Amino acid sequence: MAPRRPQRRPVVELYERIVTAVRDGVHPPGSTLPSEPELAAAFGVSRPALREALILLQEDGVITVRRGVGRTVNERPARRGFERLQPMEALLGEDGAKVRPLRRILEEPTDLVMQHLPVPANCEVRFWHSVVDVDGVPTCLAEEWCVPDEALSEIDPALPEALTAAEPEPHTMLHTLIAAAPHLPLSGSSSMTATVLGKLRGSTFGRSSDTPVVLVTQVVSVERTPLLAAKYALPSGAPNITVRQSR
Repeated sequence: MAPRRPQRRPVVELYERIVTAVRDGVHPPGSTLPSEPELAAAFGVSRPALREALILLQEDGVITVRRGVGRTVNERPARRGFERLQPMEALLGEDGAKVRPLRRILEEPTDLVMQHLPVPANCEVRFWHSVVDVDGVPTCLAEEWCVPDEALSEIDPALPEALTAAEPEPHTMLHTLIAAAPHLPLSGSSSMTATVLGKLRGSTFGRSSDTPVVLVTQVVSVERTPLLAAKYALPSGAPNITVRQSR
């Protein structure tokens, strides 16, 4: 029996479809969105699901709601922030950010990997080591590990082959997984620590080992099962990453 494919939440998918329509000019900045019945018919969704997606769009600053006017697309929709799961190259700016692969290997899991991923000590996991350059300047060092291929195949049979094919490509592992299986309901949790680059990371950046750095540890899961663990080192001078909060 083929593995069951988890499905993305319909509201999340609808949110992304509306944002894409805004970015593609279907609903350009400054325009007023059609009425709820018209939007629901255009996207082929129920009005309750549409309302929930519209609330999220308002909270994220994509649209503004005014009494007597309706829902207006903001002139400058808020850039996606760290609260929405995205590859690091997208967070740092899709136009100027380029991923430079350093290593794509199989290795035994380290203590760090075993702390975050449900893997046995005697297995092999994929390790991707990359630098993200922004406008030609090394900005982020990405270290990513995923569960063994057998576990990946249980989630989606296409994932191991997609990672193998993408090894020479200028993308992070998270980017590859999202592109290969956009239907997966992925979620991420991250912690941030202030530290210094250290000698090894410093040599990669061509900077002093005592350069201040923000170290982000991220675990990406599907239906509460950890799939990927990553560390992202962002030294001083890296572009800002937006974090939006509401209550």
